[in-house]
Amino acid sequence: MTSQCPAPRREEELVLLGHGSGGRLSAELLDTLVLPALDGHGGPLEDAALLPGHPELVMSTDSFVVSPLFFPGGDIGSLAVHGTVNDLAMRGAWPVALSVALVLEEGLPLSDLRAVVQSLGKAARAAEVPVVTGDTKVVGRGAVDKVFVTTTGVGQRPGALRPSAALARPGDAVLLSGPVGLHGTTVLSTREGLGFESDIASDTRPLHRLVRALEPLGRHLHTLRDPTRGGLAAALNEIARDASVAVEIEESAVPVPQQVAAACDLLGLDPLVVANEGCLVAFVAPGAADAALDAMRSTPEGRQAVRIGEVLAHGPRGRVTLRTLVGARRIVDMPLGEQLPRIC
Repeated sequence: MTSQCPAPRREEELVLLGHGSGGRLSAELLDTLVLPALDGHGGPLEDAALLPGHPELVMSTDSFVVSPLFFPGGDIGSLAVHGTVNDLAMRGAWPVALSVALVLEEGLPLSDLRAVVQSLGKAARAAEVPVVTGDTKVVGRGAVDKVFVTTTGVGQRPGALRPSAALARPGDAVLLSGPVGLHGTTVLSTREGLGFESDIASDTRPLHRLVRALEPLGRHLHTLRDPTRGGLAAALNEIARDASVAVEIEESAVPVPQQVAAACDLLGLDPLVVANEGCLVAFVAPGAADAALDAMRSTPEGRQAVRIGEVLAHGPRGRVTLRTLVGARRIVDMPLGEQLPRIC
């Protein structure tokens, strides 16, 4: 008598089959494997966490594995600084200090390492945040793809700003600080040699000064999120889920550069799921929407800010819908792992 092998556990399937992180696959891994092992508490998964007992202090950590290392508009060094600074900013915090860990592949040209580190240092100085500690490891050929960078940041937030993904409310205006899709299409075009990189560049940049411009809104600013991996679609779905609200955006209002649209057509991607590294989504009380737009447009990072939608008073909670150019509505789903190429 033969025995049947038990079906593999779902999280094991995800580890074996999920080549990308983010979206539904990443959420299920976190829920079933990572958070239980680390005694993770319930509640929204924010871009950065409040330090226990010190609600004015915020901390975030992120790993950057972008390929290629260098692309129009940036590189893995500056991207690592901007990404962590922006995660702190999405909780209303100003960066205080960074740590940097480098994992280097044996045989990496010193010229590449020098360029990455110099770019990282330049980006940190421009963001006015010191790199105070770090670590370096060299591993065998093939163990990593040239350079992996992990940055951890600590920030401090003023009393006026307390944004959270769980605080979006019915009636909120949904604002976007600039065009979408530039980072992801630039990296993919450079990697695949598609030629679009001659016309577009990554939007990678720090956003903490843009957030500081929003500080006078105080508690009228409910939610901030930078739509990185998974793009605008993932950011809006996360907010709709964590705040248990229905979100609707207008397709005609979302700024998609022509070159991004062309690259997405060629790659078979929806611009809404393509990563960004230099824009943010803000949910603000309806009476503060105009003031928020004025504040955003007063900064270089937010001069193209627009209103793209609202939180509906009624509708399926946790759902994001798009009103198309012809007036129809379609559901904007959380991107799957295979839709999320390695671009950060």
